[in-house]
Amino acid sequence: MKVNLKGTLLASIVFGTLLLGGCDSLLVLDPKGPQAEVQANDTMMLIYIMGAIVLVVFAMLIFMLVKYRASKQSPDYEPPHIHGHWLVETICIGVPVLIVIFLGVRSVESNYLVESAPEEYVEEEPLVIYASSSDWKWHFSYPEQGIETVNYLYIPANRNIEFKLYSHGPITSFWIPQLGGQKYAMADMVTTLHLAADVEGEFWGRNANFAGAGTAEQTFDVTALSQQEFDEWVEEVQETAEPITEEKFEELLEPGHLGRSTYTGTHLEFSPAPEHNHGSSDDVNHDQHEEDTDHSEHENHNDTEHEDHSSH
Repeated sequence: MKVNLKGTLLASIVFGTLLLGGCDSLLVLDPKGPQAEVQANDTMMLIYIMGAIVLVVFAMLIFMLVKYRASKQSPDYEPPHIHGHWLVETICIGVPVLIVIFLGVRSVESNYLVESAPEEYVEEEPLVIYASSSDWKWHFSYPEQGIETVNYLYIPANRNIEFKLYSHGPITSFWIPQLGGQKYAMADMVTTLHLAADVEGEFWGRNANFAGAGTAEQTFDVTALSQQEFDEWVEEVQETAEPITEEKFEELLEPGHLGRSTYTGTHLEFSPAPEHNHGSSDDVNHDQHEEDTDHSEHENHNDTEHEDHSSH
């Protein structure tokens, strides 16, 4: 059976175009925050590098198929033995090594950028939000504002948001594609994620890690407001919402899907987050600074006691 390669290739391109045309835009390539922009740029860079490699490999393949295709030589013909060429071997080894070195350096640099607070907002005080998951919902606690929401999140735009992530059940993954990459939320530790929205608008978030039968619907809405609108929302909630109680929180933790709800107070008052913190470099430096301060105070205390003992 004779295969029409040109027709098959054309049909594949048309089918792929129609298939992609029915999909929504890729949110990870439509960043609305500095962390997401770094990751989107890296993703496009990888696509360009891989595309160039594929084109080079296919060009070499076509060249070899054309140049060394079947000929009219006799069946017992043996081509002459040819030793390796130093230039070809250098290119075949050197280019992949250079690509790996470049990607390694870029990966370390990008990882540092997305793990730290965004440079644009590093001088400002971050808004701390505890984001905890349960089967199959998200709980957002605002300790400074004394507010807790379920399955939706309001944040001020153009401000660093410091998420403290943990889980009341299985491991989940907190992800807002247009604001940054995903990070695990676990039951025995708190992980830290810095995000920021450069524009006001509505975004979509979800649990990106399989955590049981209801994972597909474990989503939440994110709304970025101006600082003034955010403050007005906080005041409205504090005036109208009912307080969250331990009994109500235990009810919320029961497996199942719920809509959006809002409360005054947070569950952190009677169900604190895990003490162990595993976060960004900023948190490590902060913890190290506290340890150094405590150590210095301890040494100063010992020196004072020694001086008092000597005087006696």
